[in-house]
Amino acid sequence: MEKKDNSGVLFKNDKKETPNHPDYKGNITVGGQDYWLSAWIKEGKSGKFMGLALSPKEEYKAKPSERSKTTNFDSDDMPF
Repeated sequence: MEKKDNSGVLFKNDKKETPNHPDYKGNITVGGQDYWLSAWIKEGKSGKFMGLALSPKEEYKAKPSERSKTTNFDSDDMPF
């Protein structure tokens, strides 16, 4: 399937476990960059609407706690 710029898709989130999880999830391409797209169904004065959030699709980055586990050095090796 060809990616089309400035377009995306949303699918119903069948794995929603808490109210904070999005009702719909998908992806979108904007300006040649890929993003995750999340949507929540909300209720307002004028009726129902969707709140949206984008987050960039990036390669996995280790959490700070995981990075510190992989750093092995002896304090005696430090020059100060």
